[in-house]
Amino acid sequence: MIELNNISIDFPGVAALKDVNVTIEKGKAHALIGANGAGKSTLMKVLSGAYDHYRGEIFIDGKQVNIRSPKEAKQQGIQMVYQEVDAALIPYLTVAENIMQERIGQRLWINWKIIHKQAADILASLQVFIPTEKRIDQLTLAEKQMVLIAKAISDDCRCLILDEPTAPLSHAETEELFQLIRLLKKQEVAIIFISHRLPELFEICEEITVMRNGSWMMTKCVEDTSTNEVIEQMLGKKLAEQYPKSRANIGEPILQVSGLSDERVVKNLSIHVSKGEIVGISGLVGAGKTEICQALFGASSQTTGDIKLYGKKMNISSPAKAVRHGLVLVPEERRKEGIVTGESVATNLSVANVSRFSRLFGWMDRQAEKRAAEHMIEQLNIVTPSAEAKVEHLSGGNQQKVVIGKWLMGEAEVYVFDEPTKGVDVGAKREIFDLIARLANEGKGIIYASSELDDILGMTDRVYVVYDGEVVKELDTAATNEAELLFYSTGGK
Repeated sequence: MIELNNISIDFPGVAALKDVNVTIEKGKAHALIGANGAGKSTLMKVLSGAYDHYRGEIFIDGKQVNIRSPKEAKQQGIQMVYQEVDAALIPYLTVAENIMQERIGQRLWINWKIIHKQAADILASLQVFIPTEKRIDQLTLAEKQMVLIAKAISDDCRCLILDEPTAPLSHAETEELFQLIRLLKKQEVAIIFISHRLPELFEICEEITVMRNGSWMMTKCVEDTSTNEVIEQMLGKKLAEQYPKSRANIGEPILQVSGLSDERVVKNLSIHVSKGEIVGISGLVGAGKTEICQALFGASSQTTGDIKLYGKKMNISSPAKAVRHGLVLVPEERRKEGIVTGESVATNLSVANVSRFSRLFGWMDRQAEKRAAEHMIEQLNIVTPSAEAKVEHLSGGNQQKVVIGKWLMGEAEVYVFDEPTKGVDVGAKREIFDLIARLANEGKGIIYASSELDDILGMTDRVYVVYDGEVVKELDTAATNEAELLFYSTGGK
């Protein structure tokens, strides 16, 4: 049993945690949920040793322990698997080398046969069968996550913290992960499960703790609570209608795409978008939605086909040319592709519009940049101590607003959103939906790519269903339903 007693921690200008008390029992999955910025990730970073300046006490099996570094957390059997799996693995090394990394570093002579055998045994204990000779960059996201979990439990893991583990996974891959979690629970491992997907929490967890604004709000057995109660505790109010009710007036065509291919995944894509229209790109994880968005944005290495803006053919061979023509992308992997985490909010908001703030001899007008950033922060309700705060310290939902905000500073005509609500809470989702609806009302063309069928049905006017990199069906959203979308998403004819 792990007890966190009166845990508090401060950052410049922010009290991130305020006397939080949580108890985690072995052999159970404990959901930790809250709106973006609630403090759940901060609390887990305290437990995993990433922050050492906290106040409060940690007990394991009734004994007080001092955890002030990741090494001390691991010595207590506490392991954390972060959402950004690619950042936690070494892509050019094999599965075995990644799983056994710490043990390899402790040895002068290495018997590779034994290393691969031990890695294979660890994977087999989890009922995961991935060739240990395979390089990490040859694996799917789901397989990489399994390798990370295997790496975590290879060293006497007593408590496994999973941060948004299902965000990049398909339904089938999520079920495989749940089978693994059930197996770990039988082995008396305590699981802490951070997610914004409430149905999954109610399926796999025994207990749920809700946090808000750095404080503990509620801990209950899942059978003693409900989705509505959890959401109300997260937000401090009842959740309003999830999707904007008003629809923009659809005008003339803006974007016309004919026969677009990227010679890898995207095949003969032909779509069109009009002013004020929100067009969905729907499909399962791995269907090619992200590759379509990248091809439209000029981020694919080679493409063929035509892209026309207001009837005029455009040469979009790079993201810079796409932006110049007024087509911008809000990518799925915001931390990897959408923001510069080590820079300030102001720098991130202005990075796509440097010419607007540059003066004689290339000097930046920092005051003008700051004023524009503060205006955008207020306009988008970005929760940050100041425009100078580093983006890496913002919650996922607020980071996503920064990604969108940098394009709002320019003069874009077409906005491509790739899984824009991935990893954000229900309150932040509604704010992002309102922002997208506002852009449509301003006459912008919107492409909304998502594997979340509810969001496709709630947000779009038309939808293209993608299977294996190819559009297999175009549907009027008002005349379709989840079953039909799923039918075509799975290859139905």
